Amino acid sequence: MNQDAFFTLTERLHSGLTGSEVLFSNLSGEVSDFVRLNRNRIRQAGHVQSAGLELTLIDGARQVEGRCELSGEFRADLSQTRHLLTRLRERLADMPDDPYLQYSTTPSSSDRRVGEASPPAAQVMADLIRAADGLDLVGIWASGDLSTGLASSLGHRHWHHSQSFNLDWSCYLETDKAVKASLGGLHWDAAALHHRLETQRHGLRVMARPARTIEPGRYRAYLAPAAVNELMHMLSWGGFDLRNHRTHQTPLLRLVRGERQFSPQITLREEHERGLTAGFTAEGFVKPAVVTLIDGGKFGQCLVDARSGQEYGEAVNAAGDAPEALALAAGEMPLTEVLARLDTGLFIGNLWYCNWSDPNDCRVTGMTRFGTYWVEHGEIVCPVKVMRFDDSLYHLLGDGLEALTSERELMLSAETYEGRATDSALLPGLLVSGITLAL
Repeated sequence: MNQDAFFTLTERLHSGLTGSEVLFSNLSGEVSDFVRLNRNRIRQAGHVQSAGLELTLIDGARQVEGRCELSGEFRADLSQTRHLLTRLRERLADMPDDPYLQYSTTPSSSDRRVGEASPPAAQVMADLIRAADGLDLVGIWASGDLSTGLASSLGHRHWHHSQSFNLDWSCYLETDKAVKASLGGLHWDAAALHHRLETQRHGLRVMARPARTIEPGRYRAYLAPAAVNELMHMLSWGGFDLRNHRTHQTPLLRLVRGERQFSPQITLREEHERGLTAGFTAEGFVKPAVVTLIDGGKFGQCLVDARSGQEYGEAVNAAGDAPEALALAAGEMPLTEVLARLDTGLFIGNLWYCNWSDPNDCRVTGMTRFGTYWVEHGEIVCPVKVMRFDDSLYHLLGDGLEALTSERELMLSAETYEGRATDSALLPGLLVSGITLAL
């Protein structure tokens, strides 16, 4: 469903409201190409075109929600959504008051379009297969248009449209020996794909060497952006939402209390103006361009969605309780100097299966798995057998942090449950004085 059809449909729905009823309509749609690859060959290709409309009917302090899929045929969609509205009205009469109901009563509007169309999937896949000749490549490509719309009977009219791509893949040497990579964004860059493939070829040559077994202990290390992304996922798990802070369940409680702090190099922001996500919430609130979560190592602001804002009397600045467009500020270390400044230690390309081992101390555990190498005197020597790490983020992002790279990598979520995800992260790599390997 396009923008004009969406607003025309919602205007028809608004004309059928009675009394003090308020209606919020949220559209989510996509036109996407998907390709799955295995052994550097296309194994499955598909095209998805879908749109769903969620209606929230409000009367006083009561609300009820419902959703339906749209066909793209206006008359049929109007009939279906009117039927859904009738059913919601029937249910609303039996609903209790919602003490945390909050929605914007101030009309607002926006129309934002980001990105550009990627080359056809067939063209990209042909280029990928040629460039990856001889590699055992497995992965998934997703590209196309994502649309989000909001209209309300109070006068809200918002539209967000993005065009993006995401390629997530691994190249295998044998069994579990592999190197992983991803490439995503708003503007296709074939040169970046070829560069990543050449880097993977080098990584596979290193992987072919006998793997080193190292003893548990603390090792000097460089964590590539993909590994940093896993640590950011852990911080996002309860680290920034207002409710967890007010109920003292956040893993950052000691940071908030001033008992611990991150390095002054750590500034973490939610950049709504940059992300693929819409700049408005389902309740009609306009998100600020930037929310500073951590400022120079100290805690900044919480993310506040509509319900938490109502419960705790804070202004709404987010659609949910976790970041959607996270950005870690860059540092001063060029990528070309990483190995020299690491000197001897671990180059960690990815982290896997992360979880809290002690949230009170912001302590995370997980596995090194793919793309971890032993470095001596600034040269990659050999792969390292899979190890489990267990360390506090107060160390990795605090007293153990030596440098951040000046270059950052944009990583898009590869999740496709109920549609392509729009979460993203813009992250540098980290050089740390030590990371603890447990076993």
